[in-house]
Amino acid sequence: MPSSRGSRPKHLPSSPFKPAAEPVVEVFEVDDRVTHDLHGLGRVVRVDSHAVTVDFGSQTVRVNHPYSKMHHL
Repeated sequence: MPSSRGSRPKHLPSSPFKPAAEPVVEVFEVDDRVTHDLHGLGRVVRVDSHAVTVDFGSQTVRVNHPYSKMHHL
């Protein structure tokens, strides 16, 4: 029976394999200093429910969730 899309199978305690780690989602606030793999250093200027807007000096970019290429400094 196929599982629903995006769901994980239940981890059994008797399984010899470790359970999959939950991804860590970073939370950003206005004025946080960040670094982005493509755009470089910047400062968060706006936070929405699914994205943040970051001023990188030469351009302002809206970065969508899950922010895999962006990190706090």
